Amino acid sequence: MPHEVNALGQPIGVTVPNWSPPPRPSLDPMIGRYCRVEPLDAAPHAADLHAANRVDAEGRNWTYLPYGPFATLESYTAWVASVAGQPDPQFWAVIDLTTGKAVGVASYLRIDPASGSIEVGHINFSPLLQRTPAGTEAMYLMMQRAFTLGYRRYEWKCDALNAASRAAAQRYGFSYEGIFRQARLTKGHNRDTAWYAAIDSEWPALDRAYRQWLDPSNFDPQGRQRVALSALTSLILVQRG
Repeated sequence: MPHEVNALGQPIGVTVPNWSPPPRPSLDPMIGRYCRVEPLDAAPHAADLHAANRVDAEGRNWTYLPYGPFATLESYTAWVASVAGQPDPQFWAVIDLTTGKAVGVASYLRIDPASGSIEVGHINFSPLLQRTPAGTEAMYLMMQRAFTLGYRRYEWKCDALNAASRAAAQRYGFSYEGIFRQARLTKGHNRDTAWYAAIDSEWPALDRAYRQWLDPSNFDPQGRQRVALSALTSLILVQRG
């Protein structure tokens, strides 16, 4: 990594000129071609999300999350009500614009304007959102907002045993940074945490990659991608893992 040397001959980090902390993310919806990302709210979202989550009949989506699965709409609605409107994590619902229904959840968390760092997490995309342009666009819109606001670092963390999440992080352009051993307990089990991040200098290339992938010309008449996002982001990654 580049560095400077102080008057004592010690290496120090490079100067960040004209730095000022970015604002916290607003609650304005993020609207794309395939989805809308709006603040999570029990009244308009819980029933649709619960129905979408039930398509995952085995409950595989909940294995690595610290909560769930929720057997009833009432219990899920109570959970949504408990997290909606909180400043951190700041929860969002992903709305599929073709159906108008909420089909997934994500959040900003560990929002640290002073350091210019923000994390995306609590991602729970129902089977109705997985492997769709809307799901990828939701991740793009959230990343775009963070970097446009002036954040320097955009993080993704997951259970080190969650192979699907680790693959998704790298597909989305997050570089691997290592494993924090015994970082926490989740549902009574040890969790080693894998860390990934994208930084502001990488954002222009990531922005171009997402725009190219999301363009309608990238999909054939059957909706199949012509170029994979991972092919576009792979050259941006500084490390895999």
